[in-house]
Amino acid sequence: MVDFVQLQHIMKEQLDQDRDISIIEAQGPTLEEAVAQAATLLNLPVRRIEYEISERGSTGIMGAGKKDWKIKAYRHYVRDEKSSEDDSFDSGVDFEVPVMEDKNGYVFVHLRHDGVYIKVSSPVGRGKKATPAQARVALADRGIKDFDQTVINEVIKNPSDEYIRVGDFEHKPSNDATMTVEIAEQDMKALLYVTPPGPGGCDVSIETYQTFLKNNKVYFGIDLDYLRDFADQPVYKQKVVIAEGLPPTNGRDAYLQYNFETNQSKVHIREGANGRVDFKDLKLIQNVFEAQPLAKKIPPEQGTPGRTVTGNPLPARDGKDMVLPLGKNVHMGEDKVTIIADMNGQVVEVNGKINVEPVYTVDGDVDLKTGNIIFLGTVMITGNVVDGFSVKAAGNIEVNGTVEKADLDAEGDIIVHQGVTGRGKEIIRAGKTLMARFIENTMIEAGDSVIASDGIINSRVDAGKRIICQGKRATIVGGRLRAGEEINAKILGSPTAGTETICEVGVDPKTKELLSQLAEKKATLEKQFDDIKLNIQTLINIKQQRKSLPEDKEAYLQELDEKRVETITDIKKNTDDIEKAQDLLNNLQARGRVSASAKVYPGVRVMIKDAKEDVRTEYRAVTFILEDGLVKITKYEEPDMEGMRGLDGN
Repeated sequence: MVDFVQLQHIMKEQLDQDRDISIIEAQGPTLEEAVAQAATLLNLPVRRIEYEISERGSTGIMGAGKKDWKIKAYRHYVRDEKSSEDDSFDSGVDFEVPVMEDKNGYVFVHLRHDGVYIKVSSPVGRGKKATPAQARVALADRGIKDFDQTVINEVIKNPSDEYIRVGDFEHKPSNDATMTVEIAEQDMKALLYVTPPGPGGCDVSIETYQTFLKNNKVYFGIDLDYLRDFADQPVYKQKVVIAEGLPPTNGRDAYLQYNFETNQSKVHIREGANGRVDFKDLKLIQNVFEAQPLAKKIPPEQGTPGRTVTGNPLPARDGKDMVLPLGKNVHMGEDKVTIIADMNGQVVEVNGKINVEPVYTVDGDVDLKTGNIIFLGTVMITGNVVDGFSVKAAGNIEVNGTVEKADLDAEGDIIVHQGVTGRGKEIIRAGKTLMARFIENTMIEAGDSVIASDGIINSRVDAGKRIICQGKRATIVGGRLRAGEEINAKILGSPTAGTETICEVGVDPKTKELLSQLAEKKATLEKQFDDIKLNIQTLINIKQQRKSLPEDKEAYLQELDEKRVETITDIKKNTDDIEKAQDLLNNLQARGRVSASAKVYPGVRVMIKDAKEDVRTEYRAVTFILEDGLVKITKYEEPDMEGMRGLDGN
C-alpha cells in the first residue's frame, strides 16, 4: 500500500519529468523511418523514446494517395533511471528488429451474470508484467470484495486472452450497461452507443455485442479486433463506428498504353559528357519503324460490388471498352489490341487517332526552337537551316531557304532552293541527287548527281554519276570535284591566277576515297608490324644471352607474338581490300568527260581515270575526253539534263 509520503514523492517526480519533456514531430514513409527521424531530433537511441501516432501513413494505390506516417515523440523516462553510456545517441539505428511500442501488462475486469471475471494481458517490449496488487486495485474499483486470490495469482502468472472467473458479486440488473446502435450514411456505417454500468451492474461481453449487432441487422463490416478491444475497454457515452460498409468499386475503363510521348510540347534536354546542356538535341520528332508497336489497349476491368452494413449488395459498373484509334499508316495487330506502324516515319496523335506521317514539316528555320532534326522519312523545311544545326532523314530533305554552316544527310534527294554556304568542314550527303542554287565552301557527297544553277565555289564535291552546273552564272571555281561520268559547267576555273580547280571523272569517288584510306591503313599496319618484329627480336636476343627471361618479360613476349599473328592477318585483309577496290576502279566502264559551254581558264586540272591534263591556255566551248590513254580536247557536248527539275528559275 502506498502511503501519503510515497505518493507525494511520486507526484513530485512525475511533475519534474513533465517539465523536462520535449515533444517533437517527425514523419517518414514508414513508421520505422519516422521513429528514426524522431530519435535523431531528440538525440536519443530509439529504445529511449516514446511516441504517439498522430497520422497513419499509407502506400496508396499505384502511387496515388500516398501519405507519410506522422508521430509525436518524446523521451521515455524510467523511475530512478541513471545516465549511462547507453543513453548516448547512436546514429546507426538498426531496424532489423521491428520497432514496437512498450506496453505494461494490464488487468481487465468484467462483471457477468454468473460472476466476476478477469483477463490479464502480457507486457509488450520492455513493459512490466501485471501484478496481483494491480488486480486487487482493479477489483476494488468495481466494488468487488469476494474473490479467490489463488486463482488471481495463477491468472497473473499465466496471462491469456480469455476471461477467467475469480469470484462472485451481488448483481443488480437495473445497473447493467446499456447499448444502442444507429445505422447511418445510407446504411454504410453503424454507430454504437454504450452507457456504463452502475454499482453491481454487468459489463457487455464481445459475444453480447455480436448478438446485439446481428439482432439490429448489422451483418457486415464489423472489425472484430476493434470490437474485442472495445469490449475490454469500452468508450462510454460516445458514438463509435463499429461497422463500415464496403463501397462498390467501378471497373477501370479500357485505356491505351503508349510507346511514345503523347505530349508534343514536351522538350527533352540532354546533358552532354562535358556537363553542358545540348539545346540542339531536343528530340522533338518521335521516329518509328515499320512494324513497330505504337500503343496497346489495356482491357477494361470488372467492377467490384460493395455491401452495406446491413448486408445488402451494392452493384458496381464494369469498365467500358474502347475502339482502337487507328489513323493513317497504322494497323491493328493480330492480338486485336496493339497498334502497329505501317511505315517508317513520325508518330503523332491527331484528333484522338494515332498516325504515322512519312513527311515532317518544319514551319520556319531549323534552329534552337526545333533542335537538330532526325527523321525516318522526308523532311520539308520552309525556312533555313542555320549555323551549327543538322538535319538527317531516311527520305528526302527539301529546304526552301538556305543552308548555312550546317550538316545535312539524306538517303534520298536533297533540294536547297537557295544556296549552301559552309566553312569547308560541313558535310552534306545525299543518297541520290543534291540540287541547290549555289554551293560554296562545303563538302558534298551524292550517290547520283550534284546539280547547281549558279555555281560551285571552293568546295569538295563527290558524285556517283555527274556534277552539272548550268545557268546564267554557272561557274565552277576552286576546290576539287569528282564524278563517275561527267562534270559540266558554263565556266570552269577563274581568270584570277592561283585558284586551282581540280575536275576528276571516270572514277567512283567512294571507291577512290576508300582506296586512299586503305593505303593509309596499310602504311600504319606495316610500321606496326616492323615495331613488333623489332621488339620480339630484342627479347629473343636477351633470352639467348641470359638463358631465360623474367616472368613479366616472358608474358610480354607471348603477347607480342600473338599481336604479330594478328597484324599479319590484318595486313592480308587490307591487301585483299586494296586489290578489290583497285579492280573496281580499273573495270569501271563509265565514259568520263569534263565540259564547259563557255570558257575553261588556265589553272584547271582535268583528270580522267589515270590520265591528267593541266590547262595552260584558255579554251571556249570544249569537252575533255579520254582517248588512247590521253586527255583529248573536243567540241563541247551538252550535259545530261536529268535531275535539273525542281530548281526555281531554270
